[in-house]
Amino acid sequence: MHNLIIGNKNYSSWSLRPWLLMKVKNVPFNEIKIPLYIEGSKDKLLRFSPSGKVPAFEHEGNSVWDSLAICEHIADLYPEKKCWPENINERALARSISNEMHSGLLAIRNTLHMNCRKSITFKNITQELKADITRVCEIWQLCRKQHSNSGKFLFGEFSIADAMYAPIVLRFNSYGIEVGDVEKEYMNNLLSIHSLKEWIADGIQEKEHLAECEVEA
Repeated sequence: MHNLIIGNKNYSSWSLRPWLLMKVKNVPFNEIKIPLYIEGSKDKLLRFSPSGKVPAFEHEGNSVWDSLAICEHIADLYPEKKCWPENINERALARSISNEMHSGLLAIRNTLHMNCRKSITFKNITQELKADITRVCEIWQLCRKQHSNSGKFLFGEFSIADAMYAPIVLRFNSYGIEVGDVEKEYMNNLLSIHSLKEWIADGIQEKEHLAECEVEA
């Protein structure tokens, strides 16, 4: 049995990504949650990950850390789960947009902190944040228009690309970010996933309160 080490479900967007992928793809694992930014949490994390950060993944005595690296490792372990699109060109696009999420879109990530308990209309939209929102919408429109007939997600069937953008969906939903019809339909498709509903419900019930992640309108 694999172990997946995660942080607070209310706040940890990086933890959500491999967790959701494994849930949707029916990959069995033990969930080990270590609340972040409290006394002793760093030492606990270092037992699982040399980076001292979540998420981390344990498999047969080996440790993998970083959300995208974990997702890639799961794809290697379970090729039959089709974690990436089968078509090589679609797979290249899926990897490109996943890595763009992983390394970019900093205005979204630094301004709209993931917070499952939050439900506001965020109004302080800077030019940098607007540019990131527009870019995400472009990506979702491109993928959905190409694959609207093959399933509900970015490449039809759920893939690593959807896992990577799931926290953005939660952010847009929490902060009342306006998007077009295509993007809204995609958000609703992702929000309808039972496992994502489970994550949100668990996050709402958590007691930890991180002031730096409590963004106001």
